[in-house]
Amino acid sequence: MSKPRLLDSVRDAIRTRHYSPRTEESYTHWIKRYIFFHNKRHPSEMGETEITAFLSHLATDKHVAASTQNQALSALLFLYKHVLNIELDWLDDIVRAKRPKRLPTVLTQEQVASLLDHLPARYQLFCRLMYGTGMRLLETARVRVQDIDFDYKQIIVRSGKGNKDRVTILPESLIESLKHHLIRVKALHQRDLSEGFGNVYLPFALSRKYPNADREWGWQYVFPADTRSKDPRSGIIRRHHIYDKTVNRALRRAAQMINSTKHITSHALRHSFATHLLESGYDIRTIQALLGHKDVKTTMIVAPGVLPSATLVHPVRRIPM
Repeated sequence: MSKPRLLDSVRDAIRTRHYSPRTEESYTHWIKRYIFFHNKRHPSEMGETEITAFLSHLATDKHVAASTQNQALSALLFLYKHVLNIELDWLDDIVRAKRPKRLPTVLTQEQVASLLDHLPARYQLFCRLMYGTGMRLLETARVRVQDIDFDYKQIIVRSGKGNKDRVTILPESLIESLKHHLIRVKALHQRDLSEGFGNVYLPFALSRKYPNADREWGWQYVFPADTRSKDPRSGIIRRHHIYDKTVNRALRRAAQMINSTKHITSHALRHSFATHLLESGYDIRTIQALLGHKDVKTTMIVAPGVLPSATLVHPVRRIPM
């Protein structure tokens, strides 16, 4: 039996640990860059000198951001520890590039309303849900039908940042629109089923444990893609969730239409959600839980400003929309 190629071994190690496809794409990219930078030498033949040279090249010659350099370092850490099984004690002591501290972009409630009104119809509910719940863009895209609890007015965020689940609020102002949206999505799902498709990606090999679950209504994405596509890992034709980059493009166009000078991305809606809750008298610890932050200091950065002294109120009825 031939020895597997290095990048195939990397992919196997990533999938065994249930890392996301994006992490797989990123790690394999940086490992290839590292190998080609050193004239295709095998990583097992290289060490501290070569890794330091590569990271320095990224910073001094390519002028990459600190976050990009740290991403490359994480890929190399994974390669040596989990693929090559080489313990490089010094690798743990490498100082990661310090990311510059930036103040987040925060919009006023009037600016948010204007921005959302200028979005194309197909992105409006998606972005209103991001703003009304504080979810990240990919968290919103990955919401399944069964994750929405209309009775308790909440949404379960599955495998968020740090692979942790959490619960966030579902604004009453979005419930009716969301219910009507799901009627249209269910009709699309029924059509897919009638054409021999209708299955969806399930995490952690659940499709083997529950063979028919991938066609069940509860597992479908709330915001499905317009067309079916081939899964890059399995080769199966299925309908994935909405492509996140199209949402950010739509937000940028809407920002241009309202002549905003602020740098508006999907994260601006998340920052605005947190800030507006603080302005409405919400407790910082509650906002921390809704955003899924491990440290309250992160929440204070995301939602800058003076913390109000008002006591906590019921979050569903006070969400600004």
